[in-house]
Amino acid sequence: MKRNLITLLIVFSAFAGFSQNSQWYSTSAGEIVFSFASIDNKGNESGNIMRFSPVFNFQNLLNYDASQHLGFFTGLNIRNVGFIYDVPNSDTRKKFRSYNLGIPVGLKLGNMQGNFLYGGFEIEFPFNYKEKTFVNEKKTDKFNVWFSKRQPAYYQTVMLGVQFKNGTNIKFKYYLTGFFNKNFTETINNVQVKPYEDFDANVFYVSLNYNLFKNDKFNNPVKVKNVSEVY
Repeated sequence: MKRNLITLLIVFSAFAGFSQNSQWYSTSAGEIVFSFASIDNKGNESGNIMRFSPVFNFQNLLNYDASQHLGFFTGLNIRNVGFIYDVPNSDTRKKFRSYNLGIPVGLKLGNMQGNFLYGGFEIEFPFNYKEKTFVNEKKTDKFNVWFSKRQPAYYQTVMLGVQFKNGTNIKFKYYLTGFFNKNFTETINNVQVKPYEDFDANVFYVSLNYNLFKNDKFNNPVKVKNVSEVY
């Protein structure tokens, strides 16, 4: 994984001198996330419920447009992601949430001043984990842990999206890494157990963004006055 990330960064840097008309610029936007999970809990694949998370999702990107139709981006993001799970054949609902720090590497294809597609890879480092349990719609348990061992050290993800000329942006993202650390061990009633050992859950989501890649300087260049207008 590290070799692939280094390769992407080298390619990204190599294009930095590709065109005299190119430029670097930064953009930022929020993200409204509708997340789901592909689940296999001891052979049972049912129970997933859509999770809506409009806050707190911050995306800060560093863009490089090699031409009018080709661009690259990286950045630093904070993301609220997780899923809701109704335990089959019970009245129990579980809510899992993680705050992650993400570093994307991707490319943009299309009209940089209009509609274009983008995609890439993002590595995310979880730093805050929350888990809630509800029985018969009543909350029975809740805990919040910083840098929890219930999660892997990082998540590998892939994304694909489209940016429209008016600034609206739709993105699909899939987490290649499972949500839980299946080797996590805790003690319950003096017995050591692995609560996620047989729980496979890969999160994916669709999100809405606005002006994620908008560059005011690039899309609204300053008009130089005609010589006759100056004098």
